Amino acid sequence: GRCGPCDPELCPEPRGCRAGLVPDRCGCCSECGNLEGQVCDPGARARFYGLCGTGLRCQADRAVCVCEQQGALCGSDGTTYLNLCRFREAAFSDPELRTAGRGPCRTAPVIKVAPQDQVNGSGSIMLFLCEVFAFPMALVEWRKDGRDVVLPGDDPHISVQARGGPLRFELSSWLQIEGAEPADSGTYRCIARNELGSVSASAVLGVLGAGETHLGGAEVRGHHGQTNQEDGKVRESGSAPSD
Repeated sequence: GRCGPCDPELCPEPRGCRAGLVPDRCGCCSECGNLEGQVCDPGARARFYGLCGTGLRCQADRAVCVCEQQGALCGSDGTTYLNLCRFREAAFSDPELRTAGRGPCRTAPVIKVAPQDQVNGSGSIMLFLCEVFAFPMALVEWRKDGRDVVLPGDDPHISVQARGGPLRFELSSWLQIEGAEPADSGTYRCIARNELGSVSASAVLGVLGAGETHLGGAEVRGHHGQTNQEDGKVRESGSAPSD
């Protein structure tokens, strides 16, 4: 509706505003500012979605709030915050929270996405994924249980690739087996390490021979998501979508 006469005494009191206060669309009362990633109204006046909160600006081409001061921060709680805005959101709920330094917290590796169990027929292409967060960056390697060789070794039908991401300070590593055969069945382990510690996660691969419909009557039991952290307990903030 239209904006009537302004009477600040009739304004409701905003609560729980993790990004501070901004003017409402009538410019009379205050309301909660939008958080990083939320849809926003470009310009200095709220029209429909609202204005971005403290330290945020509305990116015009996407109409979403982005933090003006990028760069990771290490919190006194041992958590890495991807920018100042994420830190401020956390500090709203924890008044004792302080910055321990610029840049990410030094952390032992944490496996964010573990490899998953798989069963398929001979000749298939099998792919395992392992996503790791660590600082300093982790070295990631793959091994097959029962063998000392770091994969791929000299096996031409196995390959390993890695790249940074999907988020900052993360590394994604893939193990690919082309033309998989029953002899490739077994437990494959992703191992990540840096100077602060190491962690591993494993998954079971089952490759069916010609005419087989199951693995000799044995169920492939879920090892996916099981991790073994040797040193350090690490948390990370600002991850998408589920953190």
